[in-house]
Amino acid sequence: MNSPDFDQQMMQRCLQLARQALGQTSPNPLVGSVIVQNGEIVGEGFHPKAGEPHAEIFALRQAQERAKGATVYVSLEPCNHYGRTPPCTDALIAAGVSKVVVGMVDPNPLVSGKGVEKLQESGIEVVVGVEESACRQLNEAFIHRILHHQPLGILKYAMTLDGKIAATTGHSAWITGTASRQLVHQVRAACDAVIVGGNTLRKDNPNLTTHEVAGVNPLRVVMSKTLDLPSEANLWQTDIASTLVITERTRNSKLQAQLRNRGVEVIELASVTPSGVMQLLYERGLSSVLWECGGTLAAQAIADGVIQKIMAFIAPKIIGGTIAPCPIGDLGLEKMTQALALQRVTLQQIDGDILIEGYL
Repeated sequence: MNSPDFDQQMMQRCLQLARQALGQTSPNPLVGSVIVQNGEIVGEGFHPKAGEPHAEIFALRQAQERAKGATVYVSLEPCNHYGRTPPCTDALIAAGVSKVVVGMVDPNPLVSGKGVEKLQESGIEVVVGVEESACRQLNEAFIHRILHHQPLGILKYAMTLDGKIAATTGHSAWITGTASRQLVHQVRAACDAVIVGGNTLRKDNPNLTTHEVAGVNPLRVVMSKTLDLPSEANLWQTDIASTLVITERTRNSKLQAQLRNRGVEVIELASVTPSGVMQLLYERGLSSVLWECGGTLAAQAIADGVIQKIMAFIAPKIIGGTIAPCPIGDLGLEKMTQALALQRVTLQQIDGDILIEGYL
């Protein structure tokens, strides 16, 4: 009989394994699995990307015959349906495991609880909800995608203590310190796409890559109704990371041709809106989208209902200026009682900066 502490340790190990595939599994979740026989780990695995086997299968392959009578830990309920891969429940039953400890049930109402039921019907003991909040946190984008049919939108910005994202001249490098910027690169590595507007591209000429952080670069998305963009920009270097430009029909066909020649994908929509762009990214199988745009586009994205999470980096600096840009433009709110209040707020100190995270 394993103690609750041991169960929690093993589930944390599942999450650690799952994180190895950060930013690479969409539209699938991040899942890790550990198999324990007589208090010893005999198999481990994680789901590397969509189309590949699930975490439990890798763990079973490693454990081989030692899986018989063992306890299996898995951060998400084993699947009981045929998708791109066969059901994991069948593999666990065939391996003769005696107990399965599940972090959280599948958020999809169509399959939720069915995997657990199948295992129990086969005489396997099932425990659900070990380290559940940590399991849900890791897969918050997957859960949002399943339940709301759109990717999780995260708005990230860095501002001074007096609420400015740049000086009155537009100069903005760098508001926060090195440690905060390093964390942003880690966040990018965990997201499927990063979005900016034409204004940010013209002013900052960003790279939107993960720089030195291990992990994949996200898809870089530029929203520009007019396509009034420079012919030379860091984002047009597609050998480093893919770039997608979304514009309105028949805009700047000369630049469109140049961009396509450089490997940039250009999509024309009847109207370029945050909700339309998020729908497009959802259809492409993306789960998490990081908005690193200026105040005007940020306000439109919030008004369109495509931002669920805010990451605000605050630097202990004052720049001043009545017309210096602020992180979020006009939302049409006239009274403080209408202000959007964040839920589940956390604060973290990063060297001299403060990161405030919360959900709309």
